[in-house]
Amino acid sequence: MGIRSFLIDLLLIYEAVVILQVVMSWFPVTNPGGPMDRFRYILYRLTEPVLGPIRRVIPSVGGGIRFDFSPLIVILLIQLILIPILSR
Repeated sequence: MGIRSFLIDLLLIYEAVVILQVVMSWFPVTNPGGPMDRFRYILYRLTEPVLGPIRRVIPSVGGGIRFDFSPLIVILLIQLILIPILSR
């Protein structure tokens, strides 16, 4: 396993973590402190260092239902990084 395949795997895993964090955010916390709540916290700790700075630059939009574009931007950036790596 070379550095190239390691980087590809790492980026794809992080992309999946971002997607999972987004999906988990759609569901309410039903058992605070329970296993799912701890899982959400782990996802938050993994994604917030990247999503947080983007949220500060590009705030959420919408009225009653807010839409956060930061996960979409992170996924797009990951794909833009992957394109030249995969084309070799």
